Amino acid sequence: MKSMNTSLTPQPPATEPATAASAPAPAAQTPRSLLKHLQTQFPAFRDFLPLSIGIDKQLLAVMPELDRKTMRTALGIHTGSLRYLKVMEKAKVRHDLDGTPGAEVTDTHRAHATQVLQERFKKEADRKKAEREAKAAEEAARVHADKLSQLAAKFAKKS
Repeated sequence: MKSMNTSLTPQPPATEPATAASAPAPAAQTPRSLLKHLQTQFPAFRDFLPLSIGIDKQLLAVMPELDRKTMRTALGIHTGSLRYLKVMEKAKVRHDLDGTPGAEVTDTHRAHATQVLQERFKKEADRKKAEREAKAAEEAARVHADKLSQLAAKFAKKS
């Protein structure tokens, strides 16, 4: 029983570091968990609106405890997503964190989004084509092996 009491005694001090650890917890987040948090907190992320240039500075102003590397990785995941690129391809204006329209999206940025999407679709089509060709070659090899075994069986019977 004393061991249980001693294990209970250190718990109140353990609670204090836990609350202290909960404050810097966003700094220890993974980029994906940070992105989920940003999507729940900010309309621009949730609705995949084109983000204003310098959104990282806005994020740091609102959430100064953010780790810059994690934040930039999360932003890269978000802005590289298929859904974001499709929106960017047709977008006219950028938005800040709360979804307020701001600066215009340039033709260069729209063209870049279109180019990235085309490259992705081509890469995916090439991958699927290679899969189909590999499957067809595998089937052809199987049919060839079946025919050879049938011929071998036919000549084995004649002997």
